[in-house]
Amino acid sequence: MISILLAASLIFTAEDADVAWETARTLVDECTPRDAGTVRGKIAAYKVLDMVSATGADAELDVFDAQTPRGKKRFHNVYSFLKFDPTNDEYVVIISHFDTKSGVACPGANDGGSTTGLLTGLANAVMRDRSIDGNLMLVWTDGEECMDYYGQNDGFWGSKRAVQEIKRRGIKVKAAICVDMLGDKDLKITIPKNSSRALAKIACYAAKKAGDEKLVSTIDDLVKDDHVAFLEAGIKSICLIDFEYGGAPGSGYWHTPEDTMDKLSKQSLLRSGRLLTGMLDVLFTKRSQSSSNGEQNKQNKNN
Repeated sequence: MISILLAASLIFTAEDADVAWETARTLVDECTPRDAGTVRGKIAAYKVLDMVSATGADAELDVFDAQTPRGKKRFHNVYSFLKFDPTNDEYVVIISHFDTKSGVACPGANDGGSTTGLLTGLANAVMRDRSIDGNLMLVWTDGEECMDYYGQNDGFWGSKRAVQEIKRRGIKVKAAICVDMLGDKDLKITIPKNSSRALAKIACYAAKKAGDEKLVSTIDDLVKDDHVAFLEAGIKSICLIDFEYGGAPGSGYWHTPEDTMDKLSKQSLLRSGRLLTGMLDVLFTKRSQSSSNGEQNKQNKNN
């Protein structure tokens, strides 16, 4: 008899939501503002590095220079490689930015803070029970926000750099998931049109399986976010974003001094975390099924 082993489900718990909340709170309390290419942005990157390391996950800092509308600036990405499948070099990449909008004095509790915390909470979940049958690369980007207007040398410096590093290191990417503004008390996660259709289906399936079917919806809008650099590199990518943060899409508390911790909820962070782990469960299970079926086919041919 040949048994097919499926990936164990990774559980995002209330403890992990607490870690996510504390990460966001630390950024707001100790690193406001944290505009890209500034000293405070550098301080924020080191804070993220420390908070990720506190979960037991290995983390590294990637320091790089890039041209901006205000001359050459120095940026700081943070990476964590969580490799639990030694037979496979393929990774699922999850991305969040931690910087705030330039010149707005925005605390960035939701826009940057919530999902920076979400990734840290995810690292905590993985390191607690190590129950995944796959590999994760967590990426905290500096410089998602543009300084003036999004363009070739304005905005998305961190995600562009992360793609360059992935190529330089020869890393294979199964899928890239960009998360943005997912801690709002009134959480409504949308998937923009410029997301990979297969990953959108997985996100909707994961929400339904978690009993949270109304959490996720697709929209016809194109959204500029950190997933675009991955799409342009030919990598299947999705953006999970709540654009109705305190109002209509693109209005409300977004990019204002009102983006503060009182607008966030641990329950929303928990729901977002469970959506991510549900997506990973599908992505890693597919890998396990494929590998097991391949081994079964080999044995059948030999019989």
